[in-house]
Amino acid sequence: MTIVPPARSGTYPLRTGNRMRPLVDGEPAFRRICDAVLEARRSVWVTVAFIDRDVQMPDGRGSFFDVLDRAAARGLDVRVLFWREPELPRMMPDSAHFAGTAEERSWLRDRGARFCARWDHLPRYCHHQKSWVIDAGQPSELAFVGGINLDRDSMVPPGHPPRAGGPSVHDVYAEIAGPATTDVAHNFVQRWNEASERARVDGCWPDALAAGDLQFPSRLAAPAGDAPVQITRTVRAGRYTASIAAPGAEPFPIARGEASVLEQYLAAIDAARDGIYLENQFLGSAPVFERLGAAVERGVEVVFVLPGAPSDAVRMARTEPRTAPFFDALAALGSCPNFTLAGLVAKDGSGTLHDVYVHAKVMLVDDAWATIGSTNVLTRSFHADTELNASLWHPETVRALRNALFQEHLGVDTGGLALPEALRAFGARARENRVAASRGLARALDPAAYGLEPRHDAPFPA
Repeated sequence: MTIVPPARSGTYPLRTGNRMRPLVDGEPAFRRICDAVLEARRSVWVTVAFIDRDVQMPDGRGSFFDVLDRAAARGLDVRVLFWREPELPRMMPDSAHFAGTAEERSWLRDRGARFCARWDHLPRYCHHQKSWVIDAGQPSELAFVGGINLDRDSMVPPGHPPRAGGPSVHDVYAEIAGPATTDVAHNFVQRWNEASERARVDGCWPDALAAGDLQFPSRLAAPAGDAPVQITRTVRAGRYTASIAAPGAEPFPIARGEASVLEQYLAAIDAARDGIYLENQFLGSAPVFERLGAAVERGVEVVFVLPGAPSDAVRMARTEPRTAPFFDALAALGSCPNFTLAGLVAKDGSGTLHDVYVHAKVMLVDDAWATIGSTNVLTRSFHADTELNASLWHPETVRALRNALFQEHLGVDTGGLALPEALRAFGARARENRVAASRGLARALDPAAYGLEPRHDAPFPA
């Protein structure tokens, strides 16, 4: 069996005795999260990056704020850590977050919001974590870690039927029970207590007294399964200072920053012997390119799924000389028969194929190891944005996730195939769909032209 070493340089060690369940796509993921909030007995703590204020949770449960307000009305300790970036409307006009503006605070006041909040700013970069901690420190402790934004485009069912008004977004969350959940809670406490805006008049809700500091966890959650899980992070140097150790771990000098997600990605790629499957919003990391190239050279099958219609940032990068090495490396990978670059498309009632935006941050190695989180394969995500991933060493769960993703993307069951065969089947189906879409969502992309092809929503030839 392939042995993927854990990250050694981070705050949190490998924890045994967990149960981790992948949650594929926004509607199923937030249905389960809402159920967990409803079942919560003591607390609900959430980190939020991007959010549409009026996004509706599944099954008529109302907005994100409705779900929190109901939990707070039951007497639970409900806290939300929001990202604040005053320049976001200028930098990313199509993106929304809840920055705690005067208008937003008035809106909270009008609705009688009873949860507590703090805002956290990261100059030039993004607090990108998306996590939920339920009943921290209690026997019912539970955590969710992933990349799904609280926006309308992400609140979609599996299969990604085209939707009016925006793209359908493919994404993944992970539900965790067991000792690793305490590390997710530790991360929340560290960020909450040192949130950059906490001393500002508009930096807390309803006020600084109500939204006071938290105690760090003092003991690990009880075992809940047989899966080893490790929580990894990106934290920029100088952002947080409290080096209080997580239970059973050594103190970590967080003031120097943390890059354990990158360490874990590189270690997993280096360990691969059969196959690597990735879903990510970006492919823009020189070390990852280098290690994927080495894996392909030693015969590892690699499939990388990313947005077929790349973002404007990717298209702009195509015009910048300093990014040329990234695109040259991608083109070189594309010349290898055991590398497939693919996007996802979905067909509407008229037969027109629409791009599905891949926002997932997932990597699977040798049907033995997987990571799910908020981290893009991008230099800034590995070094500057604030990120959170959960990595899993549990072949049964990893293989089930691979089968579920391939079933959705290919329209066929690959459960009876070994990973290299399944990855080759993925590549073959994706290449067939590039010529004439037949079944499934996967469509092969030309690595040498990625970011150059025009945007379009056009039917494929019959």
